[in-house]
Amino acid sequence: MTTSPERPEKSAKYVLVAAAWPYANGDLHVGQIAGCYLPADIYARYHRMKGNHTLMVSGSDSHGTPVTVRAEQEGVEPTDIFKKYHESFLDTFQRFGISFDLFTHTDTDNHSEVTHDIFLKLLENDYLYEAEQTLLYDVTTKRFLPDRYVEGECPHCNFDHARGDQCDNCGRTLDALELINPRSKLSNSEPEPRNTSHHFLRLSAFNEQLIEWIESKDHWRPAVRNFTLGMLREGLHDRAITRDIEWGIDIPLSGYESKRIYVWFEAVIGYLSATIEWAKNNNNPDAWKQWWGNPDALTTYFQGKDNIPFHAIIWPAMLMGYGNLNLPYNIPANQYVTMSGSKASTSGNWAVWMPDYLNRHEPDPLRYVLTALMPETSDSDFTWTEYVRRNNDELVARWGNLVHRVLTMTYRNFNGEVPSPPEQLSLESLKILDEIDSSYQVVGNYIEKVELRNALAAIMDVAQKANQYLTEREPWKKIKSEPEHAAETLHTALNVISGLISQFQPFLPFSCEKAWKLLGQTTNVQEIGWEYTPILPGTILPEPSPLFEKFDESLIEQEENLLGS
Repeated sequence: MTTSPERPEKSAKYVLVAAAWPYANGDLHVGQIAGCYLPADIYARYHRMKGNHTLMVSGSDSHGTPVTVRAEQEGVEPTDIFKKYHESFLDTFQRFGISFDLFTHTDTDNHSEVTHDIFLKLLENDYLYEAEQTLLYDVTTKRFLPDRYVEGECPHCNFDHARGDQCDNCGRTLDALELINPRSKLSNSEPEPRNTSHHFLRLSAFNEQLIEWIESKDHWRPAVRNFTLGMLREGLHDRAITRDIEWGIDIPLSGYESKRIYVWFEAVIGYLSATIEWAKNNNNPDAWKQWWGNPDALTTYFQGKDNIPFHAIIWPAMLMGYGNLNLPYNIPANQYVTMSGSKASTSGNWAVWMPDYLNRHEPDPLRYVLTALMPETSDSDFTWTEYVRRNNDELVARWGNLVHRVLTMTYRNFNGEVPSPPEQLSLESLKILDEIDSSYQVVGNYIEKVELRNALAAIMDVAQKANQYLTEREPWKKIKSEPEHAAETLHTALNVISGLISQFQPFLPFSCEKAWKLLGQTTNVQEIGWEYTPILPGTILPEPSPLFEKFDESLIEQEENLLGS
């Protein structure tokens, strides 16, 4: 999936929106969308409307061990698995409105070339070295076990299902040898330690440099900054970047044909390789340097809290070792979204799967609900009860009804045209127009800080004030006794709605496009920019129709019965 960003004025910023690379071993679920892809999309859409050179990239992690685990379970090749779910990702993103400029995958020649370049440059700069390593070996299957093939008890928090690379409970990165009572996921037997030779990234060399860099990041979320500094102050250990496996990117040196580059090392390189791929696709092969070599560019990485070490420590260390490439500007990692009180689980089938949701419902209600409960500072819980409540009481009642009743009153009473206002607007009308005008700065500041819940609440607050304005002015009563009064009210309300549409657009792109057309406009909302667009008197309005559907309470039970089924 590839598009070309608009070309703004030279004064515009270069903004790289880097979204985490999902393992291509299963369909996307609501937790992944809320934790990563929806916030990245809102942020990217906003910056495009601001006129910035915005590039949003990611792709399928084709080489992750979850892919090989799934392939072995199904008795097929890893290629078959990743291609199947890569196509599923593309379909989900398109239907849900996640507007990637390029969503690629790691099994491309371009990604391999860029990975080889990073590997060789780090080797040349003495940040890679070869050493013997003790790894866990499954005697039953006669193979070394990659990290995801080992489970056991976390030595830090005693969680019993920690993986060989990371504990999902406490978030610490691990070495499989640290696990207490390790077990092979292939044979369920206890593996034994054996020696093998691998290349290591000299992470320890970057410890102090990373601390100095992180301490300057006052604009980062405290949880991300403090967690990262805590790990750094404990001291970094060098880490193997190759493994004994046949699926993945080969090592660009002779004598290592049976080994591959570790997925955690090459996957983060995907942000760079995807930008390079996008530039090649757009016949401007050096364009990627504007995002990676321009010191004024803003590179923002979106992912869940379990990926903080890889994006705040390992990837920056690799960039420092390579040299002359931009370090992350921000890493607004989200916490988790649980499903009806329990953590989402692909293996346990406990999730709201995006393809299933999109087969039954429109995208914008879910985009709204997930933004409203986005886990920016703590875990949040998605329930169908909350989904129905927020849709009916907020999205429909405050915003959808505002649009529909203003358009309906105008269409019926002013011959389907936008009425003319008086030469001098009332204080009430001037006040609500000032509200929408000043809210652009407020909402924009929230989005730039990636405080998307606050941004959405600020927009909805103006929508509620517009409803209060209508209630106080009562145009449905004034239409016969004081038609000029009603004309002023409806003209003002239509212009407030115009502003709200442009502000809601990053959050609710599908319904905002529909609302914009209902205002008699022929452009698309993305083109109008992050600014107020007046709705001119005499504009012909099409026949109104509701933006959203009010849900019956029975939907809750229907959907809850599908969880885990």
